[in-house]
Amino acid sequence: MESPHPTLGDVVGASKRMAQRAVEIGSNRLELLIVELHEERDRLLLTVILTLGAATLALLAGFAFTLAIMVLLWERSPGAAMAILTVLYAGGAAFLFWRVVQLQRTWDMFRSSLDQLRKDRECLTQNLH
Repeated sequence: MESPHPTLGDVVGASKRMAQRAVEIGSNRLELLIVELHEERDRLLLTVILTLGAATLALLAGFAFTLAIMVLLWERSPGAAMAILTVLYAGGAAFLFWRVVQLQRTWDMFRSSLDQLRKDRECLTQNLH
């Protein structure tokens, strides 16, 4: 038996189904991207708010700490008191800068969307070859 050749109607129908599936897949990926974008926006906003609060409280604590050290050590050696505070603040600033660099290295945005797009590409590559 010979296999029947596809008719023009069969080809058009298959093309429509394939186009419909591509639109559905694209729509799903876009929805996933939007959800992740909202999550990242919320996370960034929360990070900014918490950072501002922490910075404000740290500034107040720093003023109080500075005043306490200066009052305690002023009669002994004002220069030593200032040097101690300078070293402490510089060390704190260096640690915070290092921490920011570490966070930037591990920041991974849109992981799920990128993973899903990779899976789609692999699936298409396997099915087209």
